[in-house]
Amino acid sequence: MFKKILIANRGEIACRVIKTARKMGIKTVAVYSDADKDALHVQMADEAVHIGEAPTAKSYLQIDRIVKACKQTKAEAVHPGYGFLSENRAFQEALAKAKIVFIGPDAHAIQAMGDKIESKKLAVKAGVSVVPGFNGVIKDVAHAMKIAKDVGYPVMIKASAGGGGKGMRIARNEGEVREGFERATSEAKSSFGDDRVFIERYIEQPRHIEIQVLADRKGNTFYLGERECSIQRRHQKVIEEAPSPFLDAKTRKAMGEQAVALAKAVKYVSAGTVEFIVDQKRNFYFLEMNTRLQVEHPVTEMVTGLDLVELMIRIAYGEKIPFAQKNVQLTGWAMESRVYAEDPYRNFLPSTGRLVRYMPPLEGKNVRVDTGVYEGGEISVYYDPMIAKLVTYGKTRSEAIEYMREALDAYYIRGVSHNIPFLASLMGKKKFEDGKLSTNFIAEEYPDGFAAKDLPAKDPTLLTGIAALVHHAYQARAAAISGQVSGHGRDLPETWMVVSGEGKNQSAHQAWVSPHPEREADPNMGPASGVVKVGARTLTLASAWTYGHPLLTAKIKIDKGAATEVTVQVDQRGAGYRLFHAGAQIDVKVLTVREAELNRLMPFKPPPDLSKYLLSPMPGLLVSLAVKEGQEVKAGETLAIVEAMKMENVLKAERDGTVKKIHQAPGSSLAVDQVILEFA
Repeated sequence: MFKKILIANRGEIACRVIKTARKMGIKTVAVYSDADKDALHVQMADEAVHIGEAPTAKSYLQIDRIVKACKQTKAEAVHPGYGFLSENRAFQEALAKAKIVFIGPDAHAIQAMGDKIESKKLAVKAGVSVVPGFNGVIKDVAHAMKIAKDVGYPVMIKASAGGGGKGMRIARNEGEVREGFERATSEAKSSFGDDRVFIERYIEQPRHIEIQVLADRKGNTFYLGERECSIQRRHQKVIEEAPSPFLDAKTRKAMGEQAVALAKAVKYVSAGTVEFIVDQKRNFYFLEMNTRLQVEHPVTEMVTGLDLVELMIRIAYGEKIPFAQKNVQLTGWAMESRVYAEDPYRNFLPSTGRLVRYMPPLEGKNVRVDTGVYEGGEISVYYDPMIAKLVTYGKTRSEAIEYMREALDAYYIRGVSHNIPFLASLMGKKKFEDGKLSTNFIAEEYPDGFAAKDLPAKDPTLLTGIAALVHHAYQARAAAISGQVSGHGRDLPETWMVVSGEGKNQSAHQAWVSPHPEREADPNMGPASGVVKVGARTLTLASAWTYGHPLLTAKIKIDKGAATEVTVQVDQRGAGYRLFHAGAQIDVKVLTVREAELNRLMPFKPPPDLSKYLLSPMPGLLVSLAVKEGQEVKAGETLAIVEAMKMENVLKAERDGTVKKIHQAPGSSLAVDQVILEFA
């Protein structure tokens, strides 16, 4: 077996590979850029080599520097992870020339499957079902419009060398083809150095279901079941699960056999994924083959009991796959949520900065966290904003969903915005619970974008009661300390007013607090254990929570119902509290009855009107401006294009107006909410 391998990647996947290598007794080498000198993967590896500046083009995409790092550290093999150089033929060839093993497929398979146009041609030859479309090179916009008309609307414009949702656009008419072609080719050029695109028919209400394949050099090629990846936003996967709630045994077998046929046609070796689009009648069509480990591989590992990274390493070393197709069994259900540093309330704009507090949920049989960050670390503007992959496992799909809800409640992140509220909202959707999925799911369920109203309605008893109990506990401690210092104790009120909102939107709930009947006899009960009456409801809470801890996990019983375990995040904010549960976040003040009466009289200052400004919704680069000073614009007209995380974001006018002043020029680096232009 290899004695030392180098991981040509960063973040959670680098950490993931290091964990398996450590389990196998293999030493590891990390590579890092200027921005990653303190990164978790660097800390975890046995050795680390600096390979360049923060931009990927000057570090993680530098083939010569990575090969040099292998020679310098005497690494015998390289695991590429996903992204970066994982599907780069030149990288595999450079390693082979240096007599370093690439833990992945051979160059010819990377080349054949890496080009989406050529891969579709090979799929047809291998007898794999494909989507109708035009697989040749498209010369210009006019050519694209003619092809789209011939194929039939709607169509999908896709980068030939693409992946990760970059260089992809859906077009339903000529105007959308024109704009989509320009944006897709521009993004493809920026992200992959290849501006070729192709066009195929867009399947309405499709599911995105992929087959995991595994092949060795002994002639064995197997499929390890499927993953449902239909919950996507901007063609980026958000939730993945295994198995699919849609496939039957017959379709699963047919898809698996076609995936194996394609892998054999290109003499594929290692782990790979064949992606399919599946319509509502279970007709399936080849989409692409990813010649690498997928981001969502943990769900396959959870239901098969296999370690795909270990199998990749063993295959690269020349070993035979230690099982046959008949031995592959799917047991239970696994679900993965991608936790990103992004603001779901601002159209999922990337969020960068320091992780001031970072407490992932506890891992165990039913919860797994694959991450590459830590408390005090930074989310950089230079790389993908993924914080972690949160994976849960249950005997059934509903059980896996329930574990996911609990884990999301317990995931504590401060310092950057994150998408946990959105993930929690998805878990609460009836269509999601029923498995009625498609790649249009998010667009249909959130037609106006994500907002607080999209979170499931909750009985106010829970958060009102917890706020009152926590505040009562803090006040009791303050009263006890005051009595010890001054010799004069003070009585605590039993009745509190839990106030949320401002101005006309202010609401208040009265809460009566009394001690938990068993607290004296149970030393494990913390100060926030008690009984609270909110209106006609009674909440009995037993918790080990103590002062200052941000997570309150408790056994809660409402009225005469059964006790359930609930986790609520509780932050002190000045004179009030911020509580987070099931995706919902509320700010409250807990006041005495008299304080609440006076609070209603306090003046409310509305936020300033910023409607006359175009603000940058994210940190990024101002690629271009489509208007000039004095120009009249109509609602929906393009004003500017801002690039962030290698994605181009088109900013359009929300209403008619006249441009008064341009504040930023193309090429400017923008901060969040920085003024780009001003309207009269």
